[in-house]
Amino acid sequence: MTDISPVPLTIEGASVLHQVFEFDWKAWRGSPDRHRILEEATAALRELEPGKQSEGDQPKTVQSALYSVLGHKGDLMLVHFRDSVEDLNRIELALAQTAFHSFLRPKFSYLSIVELSLYESSRKTYASLAEQGLEQHSPEWNAAIEKVLDRQREAMAQRLFPSIPAAKHICFYPMDRLRTGKQNWYALPLDQRQQLMHDHGMIGRRYGDRVRQIISGSIGLDDWEWGVDLFADDPVVFKQLIYEMRFDEASSLYADFSSFYVGIRLPIDQLEAWTEGRIGDAS
Repeated sequence: MTDISPVPLTIEGASVLHQVFEFDWKAWRGSPDRHRILEEATAALRELEPGKQSEGDQPKTVQSALYSVLGHKGDLMLVHFRDSVEDLNRIELALAQTAFHSFLRPKFSYLSIVELSLYESSRKTYASLAEQGLEQHSPEWNAAIEKVLDRQREAMAQRLFPSIPAAKHICFYPMDRLRTGKQNWYALPLDQRQQLMHDHGMIGRRYGDRVRQIISGSIGLDDWEWGVDLFADDPVVFKQLIYEMRFDEASSLYADFSSFYVGIRLPIDQLEAWTEGRIGDAS
């Protein structure tokens, strides 16, 4: 049906902020008040780390996590998952009040919102509404779409508001879908994009026992269209998964990638050891 909307339905959840900092090692070594500064910093970070209390005997969800970044792109990365962008801004402001923050130099940040694209059900929903004679974007059509989205939000609440996995390593990268010349993702028919995303997703599912993936949308929020977080105990799986996906048509023809940021989980109580040049086992 040519009158089917080309836009896949999406549902959104947690607001996400990645903060990458360079650490001023020279200033830190020259500071006479390191112990007090660390006490204040670790207290502030511990307060941010746990989020909402889960039901029963389950532990609190982790909504902020600290990582030691490998390479020249930074030294520390903070990842925050919250209910709103206002909550993210409160975190930024709270951390800026600590003395430890004066030793941090911003290198990179990324704002996004956890997103699930409903490619599999979008066309069925659009076709069903067309068969009912509902005009696209009419009040009746909008109300019907919202009912569908409400059901999906309820069914996928845990995926929309996830806890940050306890894995030892993180790999984060922003990405776009190409829209140049004949390689324009947004000019493809919905059915074709649905099939490409299905095939793309099947690759990720084969790695589901080794890596946790969280996709967040950033169109209109930051410089790229999506952010991808991968969490795994073995960083080699990042290479294996992304390499295999490069051969997938959705990536090989229509994907453009930004920089990759890889970090090792740094428990808050190991921050002092980190400032001394030591990093322990994050398991």
